[in-house]
Amino acid sequence: MITRITGELIALSEEAAILRLGGFDYEVLIPDYTRRQLEDRLGRSVSLHTIAYIEGTPMQGRLIPRLIGFLDPEDRDFFELFCSVDGVGVRKALRAMVHPVPDLAAAIEEKNTQFLATLPGIGRATADRIVAKLHRKVSVFAIGDKVTEGTSPEVLRETLAVLVNLGHSEAEARRLIDRALNVRKQFSDVQSLIETIYTTVQKPT
Repeated sequence: MITRITGELIALSEEAAILRLGGFDYEVLIPDYTRRQLEDRLGRSVSLHTIAYIEGTPMQGRLIPRLIGFLDPEDRDFFELFCSVDGVGVRKALRAMVHPVPDLAAAIEEKNTQFLATLPGIGRATADRIVAKLHRKVSVFAIGDKVTEGTSPEVLRETLAVLVNLGHSEAEARRLIDRALNVRKQFSDVQSLIETIYTTVQKPT
């Protein structure tokens, strides 16, 4: 399975990026938010974290292999969760991702169906299903790119789970993690992040 592709960005359309690699040109489907991130990189080498899937059904008699790409692996992980919602699917998820992932995740966590319903192809009924299925699963994505650059997503997810088990709401746990990572960007394990939260961010009274 292809999970990452690096090549020269030679073309960019509303739905896809074309990367040239080793004499081959690869079409990689991208959401609008990723397209905007790539607009100033034409002619340069870029790396996309990818998902491979087959478009079409055997009944239709035509199956097409596709690649979907994102600049950040966290965006790819969010996309896979987003696609798991009934009635969303790959193409609808691609059209809907017009905002940064932290904004989408925060809207889901806050159950902001009004905002989600404005996404292309979503609507109110699908927004309700998205919130029902994902609102307890996307808190770590709502933290944002600026705090994940030095700490692995696994550490963030495990810390979030620990804080919730200790009695914090998911929203409060996310705010505590965000504040801790504003103090120090890099944590190698859950214990050091928890200690910073309780000794620096939320000092005992």
